[in-house]
Amino acid sequence: MKNIKRFSAITIIGLVLIMFTSCDDSSEKFTISTATAPVLQDLNFSRLELDAVNTSNPAISLNWEEADYGQQAAVNYLIQFSSDDAFTEPVTATSVTGQTSITLSVNEVNSAAGTAGLNPFEWKNVYIRVASTLGTQGNEVVNSNVISLEVYPYFNYVFNDYYLVGNATAPDWNNNNNNPALFRDANDSNKFYYTGYFGAGEFKVLEVKGLWQPQWGTNDTSSIDVNPGGGSDPGTFPNNNNAIATAGYYTFSIDFASKTYSFETFDANGKTSPASLIIQGSSTANVTMTPLSFDGHIWYANGVRLTPGSVEFVTDTSAKWGADTSFSGVATDGGGTIPVPVEDDYDIWFNDLTGRYILIPLNL
Repeated sequence: MKNIKRFSAITIIGLVLIMFTSCDDSSEKFTISTATAPVLQDLNFSRLELDAVNTSNPAISLNWEEADYGQQAAVNYLIQFSSDDAFTEPVTATSVTGQTSITLSVNEVNSAAGTAGLNPFEWKNVYIRVASTLGTQGNEVVNSNVISLEVYPYFNYVFNDYYLVGNATAPDWNNNNNNPALFRDANDSNKFYYTGYFGAGEFKVLEVKGLWQPQWGTNDTSSIDVNPGGGSDPGTFPNNNNAIATAGYYTFSIDFASKTYSFETFDANGKTSPASLIIQGSSTANVTMTPLSFDGHIWYANGVRLTPGSVEFVTDTSAKWGADTSFSGVATDGGGTIPVPVEDDYDIWFNDLTGRYILIPLNL
């Protein structure tokens, strides 16, 4: 019986190998014919004013005839926007697989139009097409016809802003006392910095002036914690309710993505502030900035009306500090003008120790 069982097992293995070999020999390649492009239907309207209040409402519904690749396969469709009909720099608003229609929200259309280069609060044509592809690698791209729509976008301010509070800072434990803003990294909107004078004491970070939550602090020595509202408040910086022992200049860095922070001494010896500082440029008449009495290296101007254009910071010695990034960045002497993309009232902060600036719109 043992011999019979051994023979049966060997026979089965041989049969399996024959089957695999047979499958390899008779395999067929997946081939496609010249694809027929999807056909995008026209919209039944030509102008669309986007509502900045009801951003989740449907804005447009797109329908198209499916692409034909000559094979039964799931086809991917990219919904693309452009500021020109040649689609020099196409922007993909969204994508679907195996569908021939989609409805985009007000926010999705506004975001795609803005990324494509349309200015806010201005009527301009946006061009739309559907690009079909096969597979996960996006192969065999075929573009549909192009339709156009005149759009009036609103400005979508996508950033969060943060403010200091605590007895180690200028506003003390007052959550609405011209609290200094943290300076956002121009290349990473999750990273913020504040270099300046801190008194002996403690501090926290707020998201909204006048509100105690969301409130950011720490319960250890390197990670951050938050009370978004209704929970327990975290401990204080710089080290879980351990106060700053020696008043002086420090750099506070915080990363809201990695949930980490650092607090290190800063050498401010020999660093002098300008005698005066003004904001000037095509976006505004000259505006005089005020240094904090708590720390003369931190300058501010509140509720400044700026129109689309640019600004720079000008000292009493006519040094002109600027950069090429809107809303926040690091200004240098002779660094150019700071673009202002949208009209609004702004709180403006400038740090003459680091050149960091932030322009915070109040109504967007």
